[in-house]
Amino acid sequence: MVSDKVIELLASSPSPFHAASLLKENLRKAGFRELSEREVSPLETGQGYFFSRNGSSLVAFYVPDNPSPSFRLSLVHLDSPTWKLKPHPVIVREEGTVLDVEPYGGLIDYSWFDRPLTLAGRVMVRAGKEVSSRLLYVDRDLLSLPSLAIHLNRGVNEGAHFDRNGETFPLLALGKVDFPSFLAGELGVQKEDVLSFDLFLASREKPAKCGLNGEFLLSPRLDDLASAYACFLSFLSVRKGKDIHVFYAADNEEVGSLTRQGAASTFLKDTLERIAASFSFSFKAAVASSFALSVDNAHATHPNFAKFADQTSRVLLGRGIAIKSAASETYTTNALSSAFVKALAEKEKIPYQEFTNRSDLRGGSTLGNLSTAQVPLLTADIGIPQLAMHSSSELCAVKDIDAMAAFLKAFYSCRFEVREDGYLFLD
Repeated sequence: MVSDKVIELLASSPSPFHAASLLKENLRKAGFRELSEREVSPLETGQGYFFSRNGSSLVAFYVPDNPSPSFRLSLVHLDSPTWKLKPHPVIVREEGTVLDVEPYGGLIDYSWFDRPLTLAGRVMVRAGKEVSSRLLYVDRDLLSLPSLAIHLNRGVNEGAHFDRNGETFPLLALGKVDFPSFLAGELGVQKEDVLSFDLFLASREKPAKCGLNGEFLLSPRLDDLASAYACFLSFLSVRKGKDIHVFYAADNEEVGSLTRQGAASTFLKDTLERIAASFSFSFKAAVASSFALSVDNAHATHPNFAKFADQTSRVLLGRGIAIKSAASETYTTNALSSAFVKALAEKEKIPYQEFTNRSDLRGGSTLGNLSTAQVPLLTADIGIPQLAMHSSSELCAVKDIDAMAAFLKAFYSCRFEVREDGYLFLD
Protein backbone atom coordinates (compact mmCIF):
# COMPACT_ATOMS: atom_id res chain seq x y z
CA MET A 1 0.00 0.00 0.00
CA VAL A 2 1.15 3.53 -0.77
CA SER A 3 0.27 4.54 2.79
CA ASP A 4 3.06 2.33 4.17
CA LYS A 5 5.63 4.18 2.07
CA VAL A 6 4.11 7.52 3.13
CA ILE A 7 4.51 6.50 6.79
CA GLU A 8 8.14 5.56 6.14
CA LEU A 9 8.83 8.97 4.56
CA LEU A 10 7.00 10.79 7.37
CA ALA A 11 9.28 9.19 9.94
CA SER A 12 12.33 10.68 8.18
CA SER A 13 11.04 14.25 7.83
CA PRO A 14 11.53 16.20 11.08
CA SER A 15 11.85 19.56 9.24
CA PRO A 16 11.14 21.01 5.77
CA PHE A 17 14.85 20.81 5.03
CA HIS A 18 14.85 17.08 5.74
CA ALA A 19 11.66 16.59 3.72
CA ALA A 20 13.12 18.41 0.71
CA SER A 21 16.35 16.42 1.00
CA LEU A 22 14.36 13.18 1.08
CA LEU A 23 12.41 14.20 -2.02
CA LYS A 24 15.62 15.01 -3.87
CA GLU A 25 17.14 11.68 -2.88
CA ASN A 26 14.13 9.82 -4.28
CA LEU A 27 14.08 11.93 -7.44
CA ARG A 28 17.72 11.11 -8.12
CA LYS A 29 17.03 7.40 -7.60
CA ALA A 30 14.22 7.69 -10.15
CA GLY A 31 16.60 9.17 -12.72
CA PHE A 32 15.70 12.85 -12.36
CA ARG A 33 18.47 15.37 -12.93
CA GLU A 34 18.99 18.34 -10.62
CA LEU A 35 19.33 21.68 -12.41
CA SER A 36 20.64 25.01 -11.18
CA GLU A 37 18.54 28.16 -11.45
CA ARG A 38 21.81 30.01 -12.05
CA GLU A 39 22.23 28.29 -15.41
CA VAL A 40 20.18 27.89 -18.57
CA SER A 41 20.18 24.18 -19.34
CA PRO A 42 18.66 22.59 -22.44
CA LEU A 43 15.97 20.03 -21.65
CA GLU A 44 15.51 16.63 -23.26
CA THR A 45 12.32 14.68 -23.82
CA GLY A 46 11.82 11.45 -21.92
CA GLN A 47 13.66 12.90 -18.93
CA GLY A 48 12.80 14.19 -15.47
CA TYR A 49 14.37 17.25 -13.83
CA PHE A 50 14.10 19.31 -10.67
CA PHE A 51 15.09 22.70 -9.28
CA SER A 52 15.39 23.49 -5.58
CA ARG A 53 15.41 26.71 -3.57
CA ASN A 54 16.66 27.35 -0.05
CA GLY A 55 17.08 23.64 0.60
CA SER A 56 13.41 23.53 1.63
CA SER A 57 11.39 23.82 -1.59
CA LEU A 58 11.53 22.19 -5.01
CA VAL A 59 9.83 21.90 -8.39
CA ALA A 60 10.17 18.56 -10.18
CA PHE A 61 8.89 17.85 -13.69
CA TYR A 62 8.90 15.10 -16.30
CA VAL A 63 9.03 15.86 -20.03
CA PRO A 64 7.47 13.04 -22.13
CA ASP A 65 8.38 12.20 -25.69
CA ASN A 66 6.66 14.66 -28.06
CA PRO A 67 5.35 16.87 -25.22
CA SER A 68 2.22 18.92 -25.73
CA PRO A 69 2.20 22.58 -24.64
CA SER A 70 0.34 21.98 -21.38
CA PHE A 71 1.15 21.24 -17.75
CA ARG A 72 -0.42 18.93 -15.23
CA LEU A 73 0.54 19.96 -11.70
CA SER A 74 0.18 19.06 -8.04
CA LEU A 75 1.06 21.68 -5.44
CA VAL A 76 1.90 20.83 -1.81
CA HIS A 77 3.82 22.30 1.11
CA LEU A 78 6.54 20.81 3.31
CA ASP A 79 6.39 22.97 6.46
CA SER A 80 4.25 22.41 9.57
CA PRO A 81 3.40 24.57 12.61
CA THR A 82 6.07 24.37 15.29
CA TRP A 83 8.44 26.56 17.35
CA LYS A 84 11.52 28.17 15.81
CA LEU A 85 14.70 28.95 17.71
CA LYS A 86 15.88 32.54 17.87
CA PRO A 87 19.50 33.32 16.86
CA HIS A 88 20.68 33.54 20.51
CA PRO A 89 18.33 31.07 22.20
CA VAL A 90 19.95 30.37 25.57
CA ILE A 91 18.19 31.70 28.69
CA VAL A 92 19.32 30.65 32.18
CA ARG A 93 16.46 30.37 34.69
CA GLU A 94 16.53 28.88 38.18
CA GLU A 95 19.91 27.23 37.44
CA GLY A 96 18.56 25.62 34.27
CA THR A 97 18.79 26.45 30.55
CA VAL A 98 15.68 27.01 28.49
CA LEU A 99 15.60 27.93 24.80
CA ASP A 100 14.04 31.13 23.48
CA VAL A 101 11.60 30.08 20.74
CA GLU A 102 8.83 31.81 18.83
CA PRO A 103 5.78 30.27 17.15
CA TYR A 104 6.06 29.23 13.52
CA GLY A 105 2.54 29.10 12.09
CA GLY A 106 -0.79 28.64 13.85
CA LEU A 107 0.15 25.90 16.28
CA ILE A 108 -1.83 24.49 19.21
CA ASP A 109 0.44 25.52 22.08
CA TYR A 110 -0.65 23.03 24.74
CA SER A 111 -0.05 20.05 22.45
CA TRP A 112 3.71 20.58 22.80
CA PHE A 113 3.81 20.20 26.58
CA ASP A 114 5.01 17.09 28.46
CA ARG A 115 6.42 15.09 25.55
CA PRO A 116 9.95 14.34 24.32
CA LEU A 117 11.16 16.97 21.87
CA THR A 118 14.31 17.61 19.90
CA LEU A 119 15.80 20.00 17.34
CA ALA A 120 15.76 19.70 13.56
CA GLY A 121 16.62 21.93 10.62
CA ARG A 122 19.80 23.27 9.04
CA VAL A 123 23.01 24.88 10.26
CA MET A 124 25.30 27.04 8.14
CA VAL A 125 28.90 25.91 8.61
CA ARG A 126 32.19 27.37 7.42
CA ALA A 127 34.95 25.17 6.00
CA GLY A 128 37.88 27.33 4.92
CA LYS A 129 36.55 29.79 2.34
CA GLU A 130 33.37 27.82 1.82
CA VAL A 131 30.11 28.18 3.74
CA SER A 132 27.58 25.36 3.31
CA SER A 133 24.35 24.05 4.76
CA ARG A 134 24.32 21.02 7.03
CA LEU A 135 21.18 19.15 8.02
CA LEU A 136 20.78 18.64 11.76
CA TYR A 137 18.49 16.23 13.56
CA VAL A 138 19.38 15.49 17.16
CA ASP A 139 18.23 11.89 17.27
CA ARG A 140 17.52 11.64 20.97
CA ASP A 141 15.08 12.99 23.53
CA LEU A 142 16.67 16.39 24.02
CA LEU A 143 14.02 18.84 25.25
CA SER A 144 10.87 19.00 27.32
CA LEU A 145 8.23 21.64 27.93
CA PRO A 146 6.83 20.76 31.39
CA SER A 147 3.33 21.82 32.41
CA LEU A 148 2.66 23.86 35.52
CA ALA A 149 1.19 21.56 38.18
CA ILE A 150 -2.59 21.74 38.57
CA HIS A 151 -2.08 22.55 42.27
CA LEU A 152 -0.59 25.89 41.16
CA ASN A 153 -3.11 26.51 38.38
CA ARG A 154 -6.50 25.19 39.46
CA GLY A 155 -8.24 26.67 36.41
CA VAL A 156 -6.07 24.94 33.84
CA ASN A 157 -8.90 22.68 32.64
CA GLU A 158 -11.16 25.69 32.14
CA GLY A 159 -9.03 26.89 29.23
CA ALA A 160 -5.29 27.09 28.82
CA HIS A 161 -3.55 30.29 27.78
CA PHE A 162 0.22 30.67 27.66
CA ASP A 163 2.51 33.66 27.51
CA ARG A 164 4.58 32.89 24.41
CA ASN A 165 7.29 35.22 25.64
CA GLY A 166 8.20 33.11 28.64
CA GLU A 167 5.88 30.19 29.39
CA THR A 168 6.56 28.13 26.26
CA PHE A 169 10.35 27.89 26.38
CA PRO A 170 11.56 24.25 26.39
CA LEU A 171 13.96 23.00 29.05
CA LEU A 172 17.35 21.89 27.72
CA ALA A 173 19.72 21.33 30.65
CA LEU A 174 20.77 22.00 34.23
CA GLY A 175 23.30 24.80 34.28
CA LYS A 176 24.30 27.11 31.44
CA VAL A 177 24.85 25.69 27.95
CA ASP A 178 27.29 26.94 25.32
CA PHE A 179 24.88 26.49 22.44
CA PRO A 180 27.31 27.02 19.52
CA SER A 181 29.62 24.40 21.09
CA PHE A 182 26.66 22.04 21.40
CA LEU A 183 25.83 22.47 17.70
CA ALA A 184 29.48 22.08 16.72
CA GLY A 185 29.68 18.83 18.66
CA GLU A 186 26.56 17.46 16.97
CA LEU A 187 27.96 18.29 13.53
CA GLY A 188 31.59 17.39 14.18
CA VAL A 189 32.94 20.87 13.41
CA GLN A 190 34.67 23.65 15.31
CA LYS A 191 32.60 26.09 17.35
CA GLU A 192 33.88 29.12 15.44
CA ASP A 193 32.69 27.56 12.17
CA VAL A 194 29.02 27.52 13.23
CA LEU A 195 27.63 30.71 11.69
CA SER A 196 23.82 30.56 11.76
CA PHE A 197 20.88 28.18 11.74
CA ASP A 198 17.21 27.58 10.95
CA LEU A 199 16.23 25.18 13.73
CA PHE A 200 12.80 24.07 14.90
CA LEU A 201 11.35 21.99 17.69
CA ALA A 202 10.38 18.52 16.50
CA SER A 203 8.25 15.98 18.32
CA ARG A 204 10.02 12.69 18.93
CA GLU A 205 6.77 10.81 18.40
CA LYS A 206 6.97 8.37 15.49
CA PRO A 207 4.14 7.80 12.99
CA ALA A 208 2.00 4.94 14.28
CA LYS A 209 -1.14 3.18 13.21
CA CYS A 210 -3.78 3.05 15.92
CA GLY A 211 -7.45 2.16 16.32
CA LEU A 212 -9.10 -1.21 16.78
CA ASN A 213 -8.05 -2.36 13.32
CA GLY A 214 -5.11 -0.03 12.77
CA GLU A 215 -7.33 2.21 10.66
CA PHE A 216 -5.89 5.53 11.89
CA LEU A 217 -2.50 7.12 11.50
CA LEU A 218 -1.26 9.23 14.42
CA SER A 219 1.77 11.28 13.50
CA PRO A 220 3.49 14.66 13.70
CA ARG A 221 3.43 16.79 10.56
CA LEU A 222 0.55 15.04 8.76
CA ASP A 223 -0.38 18.52 7.52
CA ASP A 224 0.83 18.58 4.82
CA LEU A 225 3.38 15.78 4.49
CA ALA A 226 0.76 13.01 4.25
CA SER A 227 -0.77 14.64 1.17
CA ALA A 228 2.65 15.75 -0.11
CA TYR A 229 4.13 12.26 -0.09
CA ALA A 230 0.97 10.66 -1.52
CA CYS A 231 1.20 13.15 -4.42
CA PHE A 232 4.92 12.67 -4.85
CA LEU A 233 4.78 8.89 -5.05
CA SER A 234 2.00 9.10 -7.63
CA PHE A 235 3.96 11.68 -9.62
CA LEU A 236 6.98 9.36 -9.71
CA SER A 237 4.90 6.35 -10.79
CA VAL A 238 3.37 7.76 -14.00
CA ARG A 239 5.21 8.19 -17.30
CA LYS A 240 2.33 8.24 -19.81
CA GLY A 241 0.60 10.93 -21.84
CA LYS A 242 1.91 14.07 -23.53
CA ASP A 243 1.32 16.71 -20.85
CA ILE A 244 4.36 17.83 -18.87
CA HIS A 245 3.93 16.54 -15.33
CA VAL A 246 4.92 18.90 -12.50
CA PHE A 247 5.23 18.44 -8.73
CA TYR A 248 5.76 21.59 -6.66
CA ALA A 249 6.65 21.27 -2.97
CA ALA A 250 6.73 24.72 -1.35
CA ASP A 251 7.99 25.92 2.01
CA ASN A 252 6.53 28.53 4.39
CA GLU A 253 2.84 27.94 3.70
CA GLU A 254 2.14 28.00 7.43
CA VAL A 255 3.46 31.57 7.72
CA GLY A 256 1.93 33.08 4.58
CA SER A 257 4.23 31.88 1.76
CA LEU A 258 5.81 35.34 1.30
CA THR A 259 9.36 34.06 0.80
CA ARG A 260 11.51 33.34 -2.25
CA GLN A 261 10.77 29.63 -1.78
CA GLY A 262 7.08 30.03 -0.87
CA ALA A 263 3.99 29.63 -3.01
CA ALA A 264 3.62 33.41 -3.42
CA SER A 265 7.08 33.60 -5.01
CA THR A 266 7.90 33.26 -8.71
CA PHE A 267 9.55 29.85 -8.23
CA LEU A 268 6.82 27.88 -10.01
CA LYS A 269 6.38 30.52 -12.72
CA ASP A 270 10.13 30.71 -13.33
CA THR A 271 10.30 26.94 -13.77
CA LEU A 272 7.34 26.70 -16.14
CA GLU A 273 8.70 29.57 -18.21
CA ARG A 274 12.04 27.77 -18.51
CA ILE A 275 10.27 24.64 -19.74
CA ALA A 276 8.22 26.57 -22.30
CA ALA A 277 11.30 28.40 -23.58
CA SER A 278 13.28 25.17 -23.89
CA PHE A 279 10.65 23.65 -26.18
CA SER A 280 9.71 26.89 -27.95
CA PHE A 281 6.04 26.96 -27.07
CA SER A 282 3.95 29.81 -25.70
CA PHE A 283 4.02 29.92 -21.91
CA LYS A 284 0.70 31.75 -21.68
CA ALA A 285 -1.03 29.36 -24.07
CA ALA A 286 0.35 26.38 -22.13
CA VAL A 287 -0.92 27.77 -18.82
CA ALA A 288 -4.36 28.28 -20.36
CA SER A 289 -4.40 24.58 -21.32
CA SER A 290 -3.21 23.31 -17.94
CA PHE A 291 -4.75 22.05 -14.72
CA ALA A 292 -3.40 22.06 -11.16
CA LEU A 293 -4.37 20.40 -7.90
CA SER A 294 -3.56 22.26 -4.70
CA VAL A 295 -3.24 19.39 -2.24
CA ASP A 296 -3.33 20.32 1.45
CA ASN A 297 -5.01 18.39 4.23
CA ALA A 298 -8.65 19.11 5.08
CA HIS A 299 -10.67 19.29 8.32
CA ALA A 300 -12.65 16.15 9.12
CA THR A 301 -15.74 16.43 11.31
CA HIS A 302 -14.62 15.79 14.87
CA PRO A 303 -16.77 13.19 16.70
CA ASN A 304 -16.51 15.19 19.94
CA PHE A 305 -16.93 18.63 18.34
CA ALA A 306 -19.31 18.04 15.44
CA LYS A 307 -20.96 21.44 16.04
CA PHE A 308 -17.96 23.11 14.41
CA ALA A 309 -18.59 21.37 11.06
CA ASP A 310 -20.83 22.78 8.36
CA GLN A 311 -24.29 21.26 8.61
CA THR A 312 -24.43 20.21 4.93
CA SER A 313 -20.78 19.41 4.24
CA ARG A 314 -19.61 16.96 6.86
CA VAL A 315 -16.29 15.34 5.97
CA LEU A 316 -15.67 11.98 7.64
CA LEU A 317 -12.50 9.98 8.19
CA GLY A 318 -12.18 7.00 5.90
CA ARG A 319 -14.62 8.32 3.29
CA GLY A 320 -12.10 9.50 0.72
CA ILE A 321 -10.47 12.72 -0.41
CA ALA A 322 -12.02 16.11 0.37
CA ILE A 323 -12.76 18.75 -2.27
CA LYS A 324 -12.42 22.14 -0.53
CA SER A 325 -14.30 25.29 -1.48
CA ALA A 326 -15.02 28.68 0.11
CA ALA A 327 -16.94 31.78 -0.94
CA SER A 328 -13.97 33.85 0.27
CA GLU A 329 -11.87 32.19 -2.47
CA THR A 330 -9.26 31.12 0.07
CA TYR A 331 -9.56 27.83 -1.82
CA THR A 332 -9.24 27.78 -5.61
CA THR A 333 -12.06 25.31 -6.26
CA ASN A 334 -14.94 26.55 -8.40
CA ALA A 335 -17.73 24.71 -10.21
CA LEU A 336 -15.49 24.04 -13.22
CA SER A 337 -12.53 22.58 -11.35
CA SER A 338 -14.77 20.75 -8.87
CA ALA A 339 -16.64 19.09 -11.72
CA PHE A 340 -13.37 17.74 -13.10
CA VAL A 341 -12.31 16.27 -9.73
CA LYS A 342 -15.71 14.64 -9.26
CA ALA A 343 -15.85 13.25 -12.79
CA LEU A 344 -12.35 11.76 -12.56
CA ALA A 345 -12.98 10.33 -9.07
CA GLU A 346 -16.23 8.70 -10.20
CA LYS A 347 -14.57 7.41 -13.36
CA GLU A 348 -11.85 5.74 -11.25
CA LYS A 349 -14.24 4.75 -8.41
CA ILE A 350 -12.28 6.80 -5.86
CA PRO A 351 -14.40 8.08 -2.93
CA TYR A 352 -14.63 11.83 -2.42
CA GLN A 353 -16.37 14.33 -0.13
CA GLU A 354 -16.90 18.07 -0.17
CA PHE A 355 -15.68 20.45 2.52
CA THR A 356 -16.84 23.96 3.32
CA ASN A 357 -16.45 25.94 6.52
CA ARG A 358 -19.39 26.89 8.68
CA SER A 359 -20.75 30.22 7.43
CA ASP A 360 -19.73 31.94 10.68
CA LEU A 361 -16.18 30.52 10.81
CA ARG A 362 -13.30 31.89 8.77
CA GLY A 363 -11.40 28.62 8.40
CA GLY A 364 -7.89 28.34 7.01
CA SER A 365 -6.18 29.00 3.70
CA THR A 366 -3.58 27.19 1.64
CA LEU A 367 -1.07 27.58 -1.17
CA GLY A 368 -3.29 27.18 -4.24
CA ASN A 369 -4.59 30.73 -4.57
CA LEU A 370 -1.15 32.16 -3.78
CA SER A 371 0.41 30.10 -6.57
CA THR A 372 -2.30 31.04 -9.06
CA ALA A 373 -1.67 34.73 -8.34
CA GLN A 374 1.68 34.15 -10.05
CA VAL A 375 0.55 31.54 -12.59
CA PRO A 376 -3.21 31.73 -13.46
CA LEU A 377 -3.81 28.00 -13.58
CA LEU A 378 -7.23 26.42 -13.40
CA THR A 379 -7.01 24.76 -9.99
CA ALA A 380 -8.95 22.71 -7.46
CA ASP A 381 -8.13 22.41 -3.76
CA ILE A 382 -8.28 18.90 -2.35
CA GLY A 383 -6.84 17.17 0.71
CA ILE A 384 -6.72 14.19 3.05
CA PRO A 385 -9.25 14.67 5.89
CA GLN A 386 -7.69 14.82 9.33
CA LEU A 387 -8.30 15.65 12.98
CA ALA A 388 -6.14 17.70 15.38
CA MET A 389 -4.82 19.92 12.60
CA HIS A 390 -1.84 22.02 13.76
CA SER A 391 -1.33 19.92 16.88
CA SER A 392 2.11 18.48 17.55
CA SER A 393 0.50 15.13 16.69
CA GLU A 394 -2.33 14.79 14.15
CA LEU A 395 -4.63 11.98 13.03
CA CYS A 396 -6.09 10.74 9.74
CA ALA A 397 -7.49 7.50 8.29
CA VAL A 398 -4.93 5.28 6.56
CA LYS A 399 -7.31 4.45 3.71
CA ASP A 400 -7.67 8.16 2.86
CA ILE A 401 -3.94 8.35 2.18
CA ASP A 402 -4.32 5.51 -0.31
CA ALA A 403 -7.38 7.21 -1.84
CA MET A 404 -5.37 10.39 -2.37
CA ALA A 405 -2.49 8.48 -3.95
CA ALA A 406 -4.92 6.65 -6.26
CA PHE A 407 -6.56 9.91 -7.27
CA LEU A 408 -3.24 11.59 -8.06
CA LYS A 409 -2.12 8.58 -10.06
CA ALA A 410 -5.34 8.80 -12.07
CA PHE A 411 -4.83 12.55 -12.48
CA TYR A 412 -1.36 12.11 -13.95
CA SER A 413 -2.44 9.09 -16.04
CA CYS A 414 -5.75 10.08 -17.64
CA ARG A 415 -6.03 11.91 -20.95
CA PHE A 416 -8.19 15.02 -20.94
CA GLU A 417 -8.49 18.37 -22.64
CA VAL A 418 -9.19 21.61 -20.79
CA ARG A 419 -11.77 23.85 -22.43
CA GLU A 420 -13.02 27.29 -21.51
CA ASP A 421 -16.32 25.97 -20.15
CA GLY A 422 -15.56 22.33 -19.42
CA TYR A 423 -13.40 19.28 -20.14
CA LEU A 424 -13.17 16.45 -22.59
CA PHE A 425 -11.94 13.09 -21.33
CA LEU A 426 -10.01 11.46 -24.18
CA ASP A 427 -10.01 7.88 -22.87
